[in-house]
Amino acid sequence: MAIAMMFLLFAMISFVTGLASPIGVILKDQFGASGATSQLGNLANFIAYAFMGIPAGLLLQRVGYKKTALIAVAVGLVGVAIQFYSGVAASFAVYVAGAFVAGFSMCLLNTVVNPMLNTLGGGGNKGNQLIQFGGSLNSMAATITPVLVGYLIGNTVRPTIENANPALFIAMGIFAVVFVVLALVRIPEPEQVAETSTEKPRSPMSFRHFVQGIIGIFIYVGVEVGIPAFLILYLTKGLGMDTAIAGSVAGTYWLLMLVGRLTGASVGAKVSAKTMLTVASGLGMVFVLLAIFLPADIMTRVPAITKELSFSWAQAPISVLLLVLCGLCTSIMWGGIFNLAVEGLGSAVKKASGIFMVMVCGGGILPVIQGFVADKAGTVVSAVNESGVAENVVKADYMASYWVIFAGLVFLLYYALAGSRIVQPKK
Repeated sequence: MAIAMMFLLFAMISFVTGLASPIGVILKDQFGASGATSQLGNLANFIAYAFMGIPAGLLLQRVGYKKTALIAVAVGLVGVAIQFYSGVAASFAVYVAGAFVAGFSMCLLNTVVNPMLNTLGGGGNKGNQLIQFGGSLNSMAATITPVLVGYLIGNTVRPTIENANPALFIAMGIFAVVFVVLALVRIPEPEQVAETSTEKPRSPMSFRHFVQGIIGIFIYVGVEVGIPAFLILYLTKGLGMDTAIAGSVAGTYWLLMLVGRLTGASVGAKVSAKTMLTVASGLGMVFVLLAIFLPADIMTRVPAITKELSFSWAQAPISVLLLVLCGLCTSIMWGGIFNLAVEGLGSAVKKASGIFMVMVCGGGILPVIQGFVADKAGTVVSAVNESGVAENVVKADYMASYWVIFAGLVFLLYYALAGSRIVQPKK
């Protein structure tokens, strides 16, 4: 039961985090948000990691895994409830506040779930197997989220946050059930290993390859989130595609991340993290560059799910398919960057893990930068507002925003080839 709870929490991390991208489409319609401000939910969710990363580690040391997990679940329930209330109050600010509170929960859960699954598996191969399976469930939930919200919105001309209420109810219900069950289940606490060395431990920030590695993890999370977030905006606002179909197309990106993670786990014992990160970032650069430059009138078929929940194919520019394929590339990057960055740190790994959690905030910051680029690269067009008055509005160029993604992948390729080289700090 304890393992089942950790699996469920692993999926919930992705499910709740993934709500921000499809709800970004709603925010544009309900509140007239720009490309940048539509990503404020993402920003609030991930910037919470910057505030909570270090405190989460301290809380874990002070009260243990079970109590930290219970606190995380309770905070997550409150955060999703606030997002639900934002629909009742029709308030953009309340939604952003809810996303920020939910981000605290996701940070706490991330701090708990990985080491807890390893402990419940008894460490070694079994512990690693549980973590890999949990990661697969994480990708599966990320695949479902945009499809579910897109289906709920359907053909609604001006969707509101209230259209996404069923998804929020599901999240709140699971959080409530998990809290009760988790409180009743016995969760073993990992043994605290005493430090035997009298040597003063070095700070992980004194290692050059670690410093560049946390920059890499900051960029990576932004790339992982930004690709599907702006893909949904491009499909719905740029091409006028049905929201449900657009959500399912974007969900294919997360499905390919699941495929990539399973593949990466199967070859991880034979292929180095450096090689995997080099190939993934290089291939991602090719996909993104082709997506930017190929004409929008070159059409192809991409997998999608209809409003009747049946599998189908949607006609879309070939650039959409290329961006979806990037899910195969981003799937294995977290593990590769983490392994390269902590190599040779010794006892500094514990502090390094907390710093890594802080840098997850890149998942909220880079999409906002993407939004600014999309708005600046857009064109001014004349449109008639609800009052029947003509006004000039900016039609964002969502494809131009992927230059931010390309630049991020360039850095990740550099890190794989050169930045990850271990240089011992001077004593």
